[in-house]
Amino acid sequence: MKITSDHLARGAFIYIRQSTVDQLANNHESRRRQYGLAERARALGWTDVTVIDDDLGRSGSGVSRPGFEKLLSAICEGRVGAVFAIEVSRLARNGRDWHTLIEFCGLVGAVIVDEDGIYEPRIQTIGYCWA
Repeated sequence: MKITSDHLARGAFIYIRQSTVDQLANNHESRRRQYGLAERARALGWTDVTVIDDDLGRSGSGVSRPGFEKLLSAICEGRVGAVFAIEVSRLARNGRDWHTLIEFCGLVGAVIVDEDGIYEPRIQTIGYCWA
């Protein structure tokens, strides 16, 4: 997948999450790698980079996640050219959220970027492992 000038004209959004207080206390490396995605976005050409970390320590099951809602709103408003995560599977905690995110990105032409690649939801199927 090629990053286009249209993607770069919109923002890169880094969605950071760790589901539990224990992960926050004991898994600093994961959080450091997630925040490091802002530098990857800049290296790929984005100047407008937004980090959303409102959901740190929030489980995805039955708990309000204002950061995820903020991400979805920005996508729907057409402000997002790319969503970054360490692994695409970390973007959502359940099937409904996952499919909503992929559908919205596809509708506005936003790409999804993780450590393994750049995905275009309009033309690619992005799998999710429910492990």
